[in-house]
Amino acid sequence: MLRPPPQLTVSQWAERHRILGSRASSEPGPWRTSRTPYLREVMDALSAVHPARRVVFMKGAQVGATESGNCWLGYILHHVPAPVLAVQPTVELAKRFSRQRIDPLLEETPALKERVAPARARDSGNTLLSKEFPGGILVLTGANSAVGLRSMTARFLFLDEVDAYPGDVEGEGDPIALAEPRARTFGWRRKAFLVSTPTIAGRSRIERDYFASDQRRYFVPCPHCGERQWLKFERLRWEKGNPRSVRYYCEACDERIEEHRKTAMLAGGEWRPTAVAEDPHTVGFHISALYSPVGRLSWEQMARDWEAAQGKPEDLKTFRNTVLGETWQEQGEAPDWERLVERREDFRMGVVPTGALCLTAGVDVQDDRLECDVWGWAEGFSSWLVDHVVIPGSPREREPWDALAKLLARDWPRSGGGTMRIAKVCVDTGGRDTAAVYGHLRRLRDPRIAPTKGVDGWNRAQPVQGPTPVDALVDGRKLRRGLKLWTVSVSTWKADLYRRLWLGRGDAEEFPPGWVHLPQGIEAEWVKQLVAEQLRMVKDRRGFARQEWAKLRERNEALDCAVLARAALWLLGADRYGERFWQRLRDQIADAPLRPSELPAPGNVASRSPPAVALHTHRPRGWLAPRSGWLR
Repeated sequence: MLRPPPQLTVSQWAERHRILGSRASSEPGPWRTSRTPYLREVMDALSAVHPARRVVFMKGAQVGATESGNCWLGYILHHVPAPVLAVQPTVELAKRFSRQRIDPLLEETPALKERVAPARARDSGNTLLSKEFPGGILVLTGANSAVGLRSMTARFLFLDEVDAYPGDVEGEGDPIALAEPRARTFGWRRKAFLVSTPTIAGRSRIERDYFASDQRRYFVPCPHCGERQWLKFERLRWEKGNPRSVRYYCEACDERIEEHRKTAMLAGGEWRPTAVAEDPHTVGFHISALYSPVGRLSWEQMARDWEAAQGKPEDLKTFRNTVLGETWQEQGEAPDWERLVERREDFRMGVVPTGALCLTAGVDVQDDRLECDVWGWAEGFSSWLVDHVVIPGSPREREPWDALAKLLARDWPRSGGGTMRIAKVCVDTGGRDTAAVYGHLRRLRDPRIAPTKGVDGWNRAQPVQGPTPVDALVDGRKLRRGLKLWTVSVSTWKADLYRRLWLGRGDAEEFPPGWVHLPQGIEAEWVKQLVAEQLRMVKDRRGFARQEWAKLRERNEALDCAVLARAALWLLGADRYGERFWQRLRDQIADAPLRPSELPAPGNVASRSPPAVALHTHRPRGWLAPRSGWLR
């Protein structure tokens, strides 16, 4: 009885005690590290006897990273009791993780079931986000909760999907920076496990931490020559259009390797560091779905997914992030403005093209004018510049805002007949006359107007956040919380615009989805403003590389207006509802045949007055149609 308990590693504990159930695993039964041999060293680095204090795991899908973290949690509860903090991207995901992962872990592993009382027992200490056990407690929280991140001291931190964490938690800073100080009181005994699929190069947290580690790769032997190598997607080859012919080709002997040989290759593999860590107590692992065990994600399926993603930048981005476990490099190089001028198309400004299904606008506020660009949108986020309007006057005065109200009340003629109104408009309020802009926008009281403030930060989950109530000054009277302000991640939408501007047609007759259509009547100066910035890599104060947008020329109003118009489309729900959004618009247009309207006479786009267009009494109803009747 006086003998101390055995010093197990996490992998040894898992093979001795862990049971996988059908609720949380596709392969129920006793845990077998031999199924995923590359996880052995990752889990053992999490063991209490290992000197590492930070373990970073950048990975692709279907490699078992989350289950290795669950094995670590079980090891702590049973073998090394201590306070544990597990952080998911949001509180809702933390609750789901508790139900789908933690509860099966506790219920189906006998060694753990006796350590945690049933949730239904009185004073059990077992709740959805808190699991008490002898010698410690497991607390689950979301990275979007500042209180949850700093509410306890923890020896162990499990930070899952860190690239999905918000950039700033309730104004208190980076969630990882808030969580890690919780473990400092435990000194050399603390340990943090950071796991995630990566996102965008230059702003991926897991990539940054992996580069600060010793950057280990899993080297497997070739079954033909025995040469060890880490698997690269470029060595996967197949006949175009025939993914079943896929094979891996050895870097050393160039012999083809069948996928069924992968099981023996994984068993004979080993982790090797490829760099010198900045912090000697940090170890980093990277692995892609190429290593996924036979029976899960196959090389053939990867080849199919790759072929299906061609010509679709968003699908290619998802493939690189989730399958290869690599960051996506945004194409921030400014497109050549001369090329954009040359590809202008023969459609008239002030007229909505037939393909456009809705209109949004962006308004950039300058010291002596308002610049407004109206964009038409269709499925796939194809866009048309419908009009460019300059409203002279100081934003402190009433006149330019009254002119903007008239512009929003205007009916825009559609090519082939009918009219359409602007559905949503985003107005930038971040200039020197912010208080005056707030007051005038409050006075207009148009529900289609979204006051916005641009921020440079990237936010993958929510590129538009809010609304946040702010004070507004109307006719000399201060209205507390009188205006709702939206925050726009301009970096995200600039990258989205540049990606679409770089699209090519090749020999295809049709335009690819996302194509930016520019009318023949737009001036070259406007086109220069559209590509007035470029994405550059810089280093922050801590020496980490990050991306930021830098001006190539002084004027960039067209770029700002395009970003605001795209944010307005996001507010309408185009990104959330997808095909349902566009189908509802097509149905509304089909159900409401419209009369041809008088087309405007060509003229100076900056000074042209709105055309006289007959209003129609029939207004279609639907979940996308506001009361102001933006779709007629």
